[in-house]
Order: sequence, then structure tokens, then C-alpha cells
Amino acid sequence: MPTDSSKSEPATAVPATAPGATITAIVPARNEEVSIEGCVRSLARQKEIAEIVVVDDQSTDRTTEVVRGLMREIPNLRLLEVGAVPGGWLGKNHAVWQGAKHAGSEWLLFTDADAELLDGAAARALQIADENSAALVSFSPEQVTETWYEKALIPFVYCRLSKYFSYDAVNDPTSNVAAANGQFLMMRRDAYEAIGGHESVGAEVLEDVALAKRVKAAAYRIWFGSGAGLVRVRMYRSFAAMWEGWKKNLYLLIGGTPTAVRRELLSVVPWIPLALLVLGLRVPIAFVTGLGLLIARHAVYASMLLRNQFRVKYILYYIPAVLLYAGVLWASYRAHAQGIVEWKGRRVSVRAAG
Repeated sequence: MPTDSSKSEPATAVPATAPGATITAIVPARNEEVSIEGCVRSLARQKEIAEIVVVDDQSTDRTTEVVRGLMREIPNLRLLEVGAVPGGWLGKNHAVWQGAKHAGSEWLLFTDADAELLDGAAARALQIADENSAALVSFSPEQVTETWYEKALIPFVYCRLSKYFSYDAVNDPTSNVAAANGQFLMMRRDAYEAIGGHESVGAEVLEDVALAKRVKAAAYRIWFGSGAGLVRVRMYRSFAAMWEGWKKNLYLLIGGTPTAVRRELLSVVPWIPLALLVLGLRVPIAFVTGLGLLIARHAVYASMLLRNQFRVKYILYYIPAVLLYAGVLWASYRAHAQGIVEWKGRRVSVRAAG
């Protein structure tokens, strides 16, 4: 799963589109004035990208103003503004579907407005597609984490998700496991059209995973792997946005059933060490045993961080990570049980999604 990153690179000059560029980048944007410029400039530096289509999804901030300003210096940048979201669609899915209909390249790159492509990212994606005969290439980006709550929750979530979405299983054409990350999802146009594009997953909260499942079911090859050194993302810039985002997605990501929630909570919360620590208030040996088991849990988490290319020092956030993860997983379960989640000022019916 993704690595972490905490540094930003200065913007560099925007090159002209290279001859033979074969990618259209499609960026849905709803109130992304803080991040959209960095995203667009990083796309413009990729010579393999022939055109960039930013789809404004009814923003109420300065998103469109920022994009129009960039259009004066980036000749292959276009702005598409969409209206109200039709019934049976989620906003992001509708926006990227509209963008895809205006694309003219062989490959479609769907990326989020908070994603930043590093040098060579598009070229590497095309190379992977060629080497693996893949119709879909997706990178799980480096995660930029700046606040304590980002450093606690985001690495923990991705370490848990690595148990559900193994790269090897996803990339094995004989396995029925399918996944992708919508922060960098590149698909060959003919495959995209053959599976019905985003119109076929218009009401799906996890549209990236749903697309990957359809691609694999149609016998196209998928390549899903780490985006270390290729693409990075700071997903959330406030605690409220982070909570709302994982509340929307986490229940579905871990299986989307009450049984899956119970299994996950039993697995991640150190119930026995905590019980022994409480018992240790009366029985000292129980306290020592509980402390030893809790230290062992920290060691296991450290190994998971290393395997998923996160900094091992995030082990210091293990206890807050467990508490935040358990809390947002329960909140996600409750929201989906009630049939409504919220994201970027919209109430989304998850019952309609499936």
C-alpha cells in the first residue's frame, strides 16, 4: 500500500505537450481551490499527457477562477463545468464521466485534485501497461501526513487495507480480487468503453474498486501497485474532513457487512492487553503481562508500517490510531446502516449505491 511523504517540490516550468502524447487526464474538482493548482501543474509536466480536463462539480469557492488563470499558461488545459447531479449518480462519478466523454486520447487518467504526479509518473504507468498487457494501471500514492491525527489514522488504515487488497492477488488474472485507487487510475479507452465507464458504476461510493471489478470480470488485465516516487497525495487538511472521508468509505472497504465490522474490531483493538492492564490494578503480574502484550502489538504494527513503506516512527501513534480507527469504523457502519453518508456538503444515499 502507499508510502508517506511530507515534503513539497516547487513548481517548475510547464513544457509543451510532446508529440505522440497518448493520455487525457481527467480531474474532478469540487471546492479544491487549495490543491488544484499543484495537481494541474504536476500533470502539465508529464509529456505523455496530451490534454488535461478539469471538471468543476458545482464548486462554491475559487476553484474555477484558479483553473482559468492556469489556462492562460497551460495550452492543453480545459475547464468543463457540470450542472446538477442526475438521479442515480454520485457527484464525482458524474463529473469524471462527463470529462471522459470530452477526452480524445487512447488512455484516460482519472486523478483527484489533491494528487501530485512526480516526474516520470505517466511514462512509468504506460511502461507498466505495456510490460503487463494491462488495460488498467493504478498507483496507491505516497500519503502526505502533517498533523498528528493524519499520522495516526492514515497509515493505520492503509496497513489494514493491505490485508484485504493484496497487490499480488489483484494483479493475478486467476484471482477474483480486484481493486484500484481513484487517486491515480489510468485505463485504456477501449476497455473503459467496453465495461460501460463510470456510467456503469454511477451510484457506487467506491467507484474505483467497482471499476476494477468490472475490468477484471471482462477479462482485461489489471496492474495495481505502490506509487512511491511517482504520485503523492495529502488526502485531508482537517480532522473533520478526514473523519467524514473515512466514514464514507471504510465500512465498504473492509467488507460492507456487520460481521466484517465485528471481525475487524476484534482484530485491531487490543482487548486482552487492556483487560490485563485493568486487572493489574489489583494483580501486578497481570499488569506486567498486559504491558508485554501491548508492546508486542506495537512491534507487529512497526513491521506492518515497514512493509507498507511508512515511517516506523509512526509506531508512536499506535494507541491513538487504534482509537481513531475503531471510532471511524463504527461511525461508518452506523452511517451505512442508516443509509446516508455526507461528503463535501452533499448527502449521499448509500442504499441506492448497493
